[in-house]
Amino acid sequence: MNQQQSFLGIALRGLGMGIAEVIPGVSGGTIAFITNIYERLINAIKAFGPDLIGVLRKDGIKGVWSALDGNFLFALISGMAVGVVIGVFGVAYLLENYPPVIWAFFFGLIIASAIYIGRQITTWSWKEIVAFIIATGVAYYITTISPSNGSESLLMVFVAGAIAISALILPGISGSFILLLMGMYTFIVTDTLKGVLKTLAPDKILTMFVFGLGCLTGLMTISRVLSWMFKHQKNLTLATLTGFIIGSLNKIWPWRVPTEWLEVDGIKEKVISEANILPAAYEISVGEPYTVLSLVCLVLGFVLVLGMERFSK
Repeated sequence: MNQQQSFLGIALRGLGMGIAEVIPGVSGGTIAFITNIYERLINAIKAFGPDLIGVLRKDGIKGVWSALDGNFLFALISGMAVGVVIGVFGVAYLLENYPPVIWAFFFGLIIASAIYIGRQITTWSWKEIVAFIIATGVAYYITTISPSNGSESLLMVFVAGAIAISALILPGISGSFILLLMGMYTFIVTDTLKGVLKTLAPDKILTMFVFGLGCLTGLMTISRVLSWMFKHQKNLTLATLTGFIIGSLNKIWPWRVPTEWLEVDGIKEKVISEANILPAAYEISVGEPYTVLSLVCLVLGFVLVLGMERFSK
C-alpha cells in the first residue's frame, strides 16, 4: 500500500471516529478497534511524555515526529476533524428528526463491534470470562446511575478531566456521559468552556487549564496501562473491552423516552436519564417509531462493521 493510500485509509478511520464522538453514548474508541488501529493509536498516545525531550536532543524534530507516529496521528486527526463537522450537522439533524433510526444504526454497529472484538480472543479461560462479566456489569451500571452533584474545586476538575479523557479512549464509554455522571458537565462545558469563549475570564481560563492538565494526565496514564495490557494480557484486555461494549448497549437502545433533563437557566440542554421502551409504547408517548426503517438500519450498521473489518485488512 503506498503512502497516499495509507493516509486516506487512516483518515477514513478518523472520519468514523469523529462522527462517533458526536453521538452520545458511542465511543470513537470502538470505531478505532473495529478498523484495526486501536493498538497503534494507544501506542502513539503513549509516546507523549518526558522521553520526547531526549529524542528531540538526539534526533531533532524529525525524530520526535517519528517517535509520535506523526503521519498516522496527522491523518487520523484530520479525518476526525471532518467527521466531527459532519456529525454535528448531519447526525445531529438525524438525531433530532429520526432518533430511532440513527440509534438503531449504531445499535447494530455496536453489536457487531462486540462480536468482532470477541472473535479476536484466542482463548477463553476463567479469567477472560470473569473479566467479561464484570466489565459488562460495570458498563451497564454506569448507564443506569443518576448524575451526582459535582464540585467546583480545582482538584475535582483535575480528576474529572483525567477520568473523562480515559473514558473517551475506552470502547463503549462516552467521556461526556462520564462528566454528566460526575455532575461536572454543566460546570465544565456549559459554564466554564462557554465562559472562556465569550469573556476570557481568568478564573474560567484557570479552570480549563486544570481540566486540560487532568485530560493530559489521564491520556498518558490510560494509554500506558492499555499498551502494557495489550502486550502482556491481550486476551484479558479484549474480554474486558468486549464487556464494556456489551454493557453500553443499554445506553443506545433505539426507542427511549427522556426521564430527566439537564437544565440551565430553565432551558433543557441535555438528556441525562432515559427509559427504554418498545416501538409500540414509543409511538404512544413520543411519536413515529420508524420500526421497519430502524430495523433496516440496525442490519445495515451490523453489516457495515463486516465491511470495515474487510477494509482494514
